[in-house]
Amino acid sequence: MAKTKSDFFEQVFQVVRLIPKGRVTSYGAIANYLGAKSSSRVVGYAMNVAHSQKEYIPAHRVLNRNGQLTGKNHFNNPYLMQELLEKEGIKVENDAVVNLKKYYWDPVIELKL
Repeated sequence: MAKTKSDFFEQVFQVVRLIPKGRVTSYGAIANYLGAKSSSRVVGYAMNVAHSQKEYIPAHRVLNRNGQLTGKNHFNNPYLMQELLEKEGIKVENDAVVNLKKYYWDPVIELKL
């Protein structure tokens, strides 16, 4: 039986909740971890609705593969994503994380069984 979009979104939310404070990941890394490598766009759709969930989802920690804050316009304030990242010690310039490699969290590596 195929998974529904809401099932996939919930799996995305579960992974995003595991991203440690002060770390970031990408839409593609989450999709890859969930066995849906070509579904990074769907992960983005999940992040777009993350703010409407009952349980907090730190969507600000999910970026595009180049470290750009492409989801910033889905926050109540277009500067909030950057502000939340900077509050966690992550430097952002020109809507992108500075030194992405330092802060990058790959669920495939970090969540090994």
